[in-house]
Parts: sequence; structure tokens; C-alpha cells
Amino acid sequence: MPENILQPEILFVSHGGGPLPLLGDPGHREMEVCLQNIAARLRKPSAILVVSAHWEERVPTITVASNPPLVYDYYGFPEAAYHIQYPAPGDPSLAQQVFETLSGAGIETARDANRGFDHGLFVPLKILFPTADIPCVQLSLKRTLNAQEHLEIGAALNELKWENLLVVGSGFSFHNMRAFFAEETEESRGLNIAFEQWLQETCASEAMSESERMQRLALWEKAPGARFCHPREEHLLPLHVCCGLASRPCTEAFMLNILNKRASMYLWQ
Repeated sequence: MPENILQPEILFVSHGGGPLPLLGDPGHREMEVCLQNIAARLRKPSAILVVSAHWEERVPTITVASNPPLVYDYYGFPEAAYHIQYPAPGDPSLAQQVFETLSGAGIETARDANRGFDHGLFVPLKILFPTADIPCVQLSLKRTLNAQEHLEIGAALNELKWENLLVVGSGFSFHNMRAFFAEETEESRGLNIAFEQWLQETCASEAMSESERMQRLALWEKAPGARFCHPREEHLLPLHVCCGLASRPCTEAFMLNILNKRASMYLWQ
């Protein structure tokens, strides 16, 4: 058995706008190609743990169903968006181990037997692993949206021992809904680019100590353009979980345009 088989591959994805990446939207073509390129780099996992920006609970909560339904948690899209299928099974054994790992680290954690997979899971995974044959478990954010707490959730998952696991943080490195629909200005583009540069440096710099990396992420609001890019931080915090788990610079950073905004994805192998 390879020595690193118990070390998960970790991926933060910018998952785009609702179901649009699966509907042939031209504003998501770069995202689709980027995810296909990432898929070619990944080993096929035995299971996938997804931290989704689209699920918030009082405490971190885990899906435990064997066959979770899909949650079409969006509105105003073409009818085809509500017939997307991604029949990936759940993994109650992995869910239990995640629960025990987080609980063992002193993090209050809950299980949900009814919750299905939202589009934070099925949109990127349908591109990465279209056959939907890999068991999946979804983990919620904590409703406080506290950056330090989500770094700590990631760090606690270091103790999770699961052979050939892929951990996916599914969010968006840029998530200002008003800006998506507004005419871009020189100022707004500058803020978008400045935050992306800060984020790439934070995730990829090998010169930065881990304590400095964690401090920057904990104080992310101080970054240039931070609150323009994230008026609310739920789409950024899956990255915090990934970084807390990885405790090292990313292996690769992927820069792309989604919906005419600069965005990024990060991979740790």
C-alpha cells in the first residue's frame, strides 16, 4: 500500500452559478474545462467528503443516508435544471468516522439522515466524476461563519483515517451576487483581481509559514477587496476547511474566469 494512501487528496472548487455549469452556459466553459483537467490529475477516490457552501447548521452536520436524494436548491432556471441526476450513494461508515473524528476533537457535531446532496456537491462532481459511482458524504458549514472555527474543523479532520479519500471544499473564490449582474468597472475588476492575488499567495506560497498562512485566512477580511468579493463568506469558508486540513501549500492553483469574474481553484496532492 502506498505510504500516502491515508493522506487525502484535497480540492477547493469554485462551483459556478447554480446549475449553469451543467446546462452548457458559455460563462462556465472555462470552469468545465478546468474541472476536467483536474479530474485527469486525481486518483479515483474510494469516497468523497464534500464541504458545501450551500448548507449551514448550528454545528457541523454530516449526511448519513445510504442513498441521499438531490436537493435542487436554486430557483428561476430552465426546467432541465430540476431534472439533473447524480445518483451517487452515501457512505454511512465514512459519515460515522467523520462524526467520531470531529467529536473526538471536541467539536460538537450532528448527523442528518434526511438531508440530500445540494448543488454544491452534484454540480462539480458531475463534471469531475460523471458516472456517479463513488460514495459521497456531505458536511455542512457552521452557521457562525467564523473563519477560525472552520480552519479548526479542517485541522480536526487530519485525524480522519480513510483510504484513498478525496475531500472537496465546494464554494466560490468570488461571490458577490450584485456584482455578477452589474456592469464591471475598473474599480470592481481591480478589487476582484487583488483578492484573487492575495488568495493565491496565501494558498500557494512555500515561503510562508503555516502559522502565517492560518493567520491570514483567519483574518481574511483584511485582504484587499475581501468584502467586495465576499459580502457574506459562506462561499469562501469551504476553502478554510481545506487549508486547515492540508496544513501545507497547495500543489497546484488554477486561475480562470467564471461569469466574467476572476476565480480560482486549489489542489493538494
